[in-house]
Amino acid sequence: MDEVLFFKPVFKEKIWGGKKLTSFGYDLPAGDIGECWAISGHSHGTTEVENGTFAGQTLASLWQTNQELFGHSKLERFPLLVKILDAEASLSVQVHPDDVYAKEHANDLGKTECWYVIDADPGSYLIFGHHAQTRAEFEKMVAAGDWDNLLNKVPVKKGDFFFVPSGTVHALTKGVMVLETQQSSDTTYRLYDFDRVDQKTGQKRELHLEDSFNVTTIPAKTVQQEPSVLKIGDSVLTTLVSDPISKYFNVYHYDIHGTVQFAKEYPYTLVSVLDGEGTLTVGGQSYSLIKGQHFMLTNEADEWTMTGNLECIASTAH
Repeated sequence: MDEVLFFKPVFKEKIWGGKKLTSFGYDLPAGDIGECWAISGHSHGTTEVENGTFAGQTLASLWQTNQELFGHSKLERFPLLVKILDAEASLSVQVHPDDVYAKEHANDLGKTECWYVIDADPGSYLIFGHHAQTRAEFEKMVAAGDWDNLLNKVPVKKGDFFFVPSGTVHALTKGVMVLETQQSSDTTYRLYDFDRVDQKTGQKRELHLEDSFNVTTIPAKTVQQEPSVLKIGDSVLTTLVSDPISKYFNVYHYDIHGTVQFAKEYPYTLVSVLDGEGTLTVGGQSYSLIKGQHFMLTNEADEWTMTGNLECIASTAH
């Protein structure tokens, strides 16, 4: 049985991307790389298994053919998408739809997401929410380009965490790198793009004002969950967000120093190694862990241990 699946990331060139993802040991393609799709079953970039029986197969295909790995889910597609985003420049100010709107208008899932801040330059901030109280006020401020008064800016530093439900106006800005856990969706509505021109096309990127107006939560709501902490020896396991707040995923931060034993609570667990090195042991098989790896503990794994000095983000589907 294949209890652990390691994945080969897919890289995406972005107008706002850079080269900082090389810090994870990745051999990046040419261009400004903004996104590492680390664990994905989405058709716009599904990741391949690197090891074992299923080497070379995509996560999307395994979801269709080997449901024993996932606990025999009834969902049509793998529900989560894990990314690392490197904002060498600011992303567009954007908003994502919920499931109902996305299905009707984009034949996609909605997009609720969350960010763990891996790194942030001094003075960095996020755009997170807005100050309009009614849709009419929101549309008026957008039309006037009154971004300073409309948009809510939040200072950010390494280790911060933000839950970003659908309907939230948001943007990563210059100098911020995050690990993003989200619904498996690629539907984004741009509200504002700083009037910049794509050097490849010579044109400004498309905005989606009507869709943005339709899906934005007004007034803004910024519901965050108080993290819960479990200490095991010198290790700290933190639950960053879970149901009922998120509705779609549970996300955890592992700060491991020594050995920590885990037992299966959900059919599968996704893990990204953000820093350090160590060993994963499952069913008598050991795997070396280093910064930049992404893997899934399948439904075949009932227990596992992680040993070493490791910083990881883990997630499970609700």
